[in-house]
Amino acid sequence: MSAERPRLLYLAFYFPPSRASGVYRARATANYFAESGWDVTVARVPQWFLTDVVGSTDDGLLDTVDPRIATVSPELDDFMWETDVRAFGSFRGNFPFLAARWHKWKQRFKFPDRYASWGESAVEEGLRLHAEKPFDLVIATGNPFSAFGAAYELGKRTGLPYVVDYRDSWTLDLFKNADAFPKGDKAWRWEKRILEHAAEALFVNEALREWHADRYPRAAGRMHVMLNGWDPDVLPEVPDSTADEDRPLSYSYIGTLTANQPVDALFAGFRAMADRGRHPGATLDLYGHLGFFAKYESRMRADIGLDEDYDRIRHHGPVSKAEIGRAYAASDVLVFLVGGSKYVTSGKIFEYMATGRPIVSVHESGSAAEELLRDYPLWFNPGGLEPDAVAAAMADAGDAARKADPDLAGRARAYAAGFTRYRAIEAFERRARAIAENGSPR
Repeated sequence: MSAERPRLLYLAFYFPPSRASGVYRARATANYFAESGWDVTVARVPQWFLTDVVGSTDDGLLDTVDPRIATVSPELDDFMWETDVRAFGSFRGNFPFLAARWHKWKQRFKFPDRYASWGESAVEEGLRLHAEKPFDLVIATGNPFSAFGAAYELGKRTGLPYVVDYRDSWTLDLFKNADAFPKGDKAWRWEKRILEHAAEALFVNEALREWHADRYPRAAGRMHVMLNGWDPDVLPEVPDSTADEDRPLSYSYIGTLTANQPVDALFAGFRAMADRGRHPGATLDLYGHLGFFAKYESRMRADIGLDEDYDRIRHHGPVSKAEIGRAYAASDVLVFLVGGSKYVTSGKIFEYMATGRPIVSVHESGSAAEELLRDYPLWFNPGGLEPDAVAAAMADAGDAARKADPDLAGRARAYAAGFTRYRAIEAFERRARAIAENGSPR
């Protein structure tokens, strides 16, 4: 290990100012390592991808990144996303169909991920930086999983130990609970190779760790759970609720809405509660982006029925992470809306619990988040997605919000205090230091 500060190369495609959901885990990991005495360099996506393809950023998050962290932006081939014919080269401009076929043919020989070119560039950039001043450890977080391929290649060419952090699942479809690729696909071979050579692999819950341990038993002993958590530095203390009878209740969902979430069940449940006359005048307030890419927002609005004539469901648009405390303060009941089942936790639940507000689950029964919510004293679980059950749970949560028991809210916040993101990272950083000092335990 380096005589001075240990050096970390962190491959995190989504890093501030990205607004992707996984960016908070990446931000906290880099910050924690920097604060723990590591010299951290982050390789992230080029800025043009966030502005031109994703269509939005959360610039407020940049101010929360430790200033000691260096960042580089390996190149990304823009073929898949460039739509301006004026920017095409002569070959693509004159022979667009042939160029597309050539691009598709080349992808057959690359890492099985649409961001493979970024992974290749990350390897070259990592080798250049390593030659200037050697690293001691590589950590890669996915998705995209070309970050994992880059970590493997860097380990192969330099002997550096590497760790892969599964913010998401690669070969398991979390929403269908089925294989994400057909038998024989290159992704399976690559995942096996990467995991069997990794110093460690991290997962966000035990169900995911177990699935991968069963699939790749030779690497099972080096698989660990590193939970997500909430970030006290960007979530100020939310004041106690004052949901008295003088004003209607606000039921809130705070986060990105996607097609994988049971939005129909939420809307149907909320309307059923209103039709029964429970909590008259209550509103369902949605804070966040519609989908991950700005160009699909109008389609998302239509798909989930936001343009229908029902003024008690309101979309307030995106809220910067740095300003999110205001949205929580304006909310009486929080709706935990998530797709998938037992493999899905969602980092949002930790932040929800930290507010001490009543939480209503709207997801398939058996979600991994239920293990965390079971001991949260203000959890209201309909047990599934049947609209009448959702309506009843929402009504009961509203009753709890009206009561606003300060002792119960205090117990809820005390429980959540054990799930800060730094607390989750602490044990991993100690293991990472040992790996950097002693090399990979393989």
